[in-house]
Amino acid sequence: MDRAAAPPAPVIAVDAMGGDHAPREIVKGAVCAVREHGLRVVLVGRLPQLSSLLQEEDAAAAIPIAHAEDTLAMHEGALASWRRPRSSVAVACRLIRRGDAAALVSAGSTGGVVTTSTVRLRTQPGVLRAALAVILPTRPRPTILLDAGANADAKPEMLVQFAHLGAAYAQTAHGVTEPRVGMLTIGSEPGKGNRLARKTAELLSATADGPPPLDFRGNVEGHDLLNGEVDVVVTDGFTGNVALKSVEGAVRFAFDAVNDALTSSRLAKIGALLQRRALRGLRARFDSESYGGAVLLGLNGTVVIAHGASRAHGIERACLLAHELAGGHIVDQVRRRISANSRSPGWLHRLGQNED
Repeated sequence: MDRAAAPPAPVIAVDAMGGDHAPREIVKGAVCAVREHGLRVVLVGRLPQLSSLLQEEDAAAAIPIAHAEDTLAMHEGALASWRRPRSSVAVACRLIRRGDAAALVSAGSTGGVVTTSTVRLRTQPGVLRAALAVILPTRPRPTILLDAGANADAKPEMLVQFAHLGAAYAQTAHGVTEPRVGMLTIGSEPGKGNRLARKTAELLSATADGPPPLDFRGNVEGHDLLNGEVDVVVTDGFTGNVALKSVEGAVRFAFDAVNDALTSSRLAKIGALLQRRALRGLRARFDSESYGGAVLLGLNGTVVIAHGASRAHGIERACLLAHELAGGHIVDQVRRRISANSRSPGWLHRLGQNED
């Protein structure tokens, strides 16, 4: 009996015009993703410019180009979706809607990419708001924090859905069978936090048995974010963005302090030389480019937003993340979770009780 042919690998639409180092570093990253990992990539941007760069990389025959005459500037935010309907991000979203691509990778303005992809791809049926998920470099496996900035204002039922979005991400990208979920607030004890946090924790506890089941572990505090006690940390976009940038700033400060200590004397420099492999590993662990970028969950398509300062390695990792999520059918995973959750007994009644 002949085996069924394996489905083709998903196509990743890469916004070649977004980012501080676009388009050259974006093209280099896409070329690495194709040559080193066998990914299927289409570059989206200005055809003459991208053709020239691909020829420099001797990759003109390997990577197609979808022409886009406009681009989102790094300073542009939410209104960019309406101002620039022919931007490279908008064209990439059109490829996904037509079925010519399964995922978008962009290092462009986060606000512009979030708004444009939300408008063009739409949220999945039953999803109240898309959420931005980021990876925290915890051990033994990464922790997912969401929302990291897509929704400054949220309601309890949105955060419950964010928990399911994060659980689907943990299962698809990290193979976590039963993701542990925590609610970020000001105290680990039940009942701590503002009205939003208290209502969300109550609703998460009430819906933990599913379907689908959700392993809710209660509240977590800011100093627990890097402890790895849970796999998914849920919060509103305002709090999540502040928490994320606080962690990033603390990590930068710590590395600068360590670097100063390791270069403070000749003896310290010798010690650093002997530990260079461990130090490189530690730096790579906390390098945002190692994780590919943030993922906008809940849309009819996979969207990965790389760091704006990403160079070729960061774009390569972002393409790998997009490939992994699209190949793991993250959109279908989210759809099944949200559909099952919305059908659970008493769901609408509980939502009504939690409306402001």
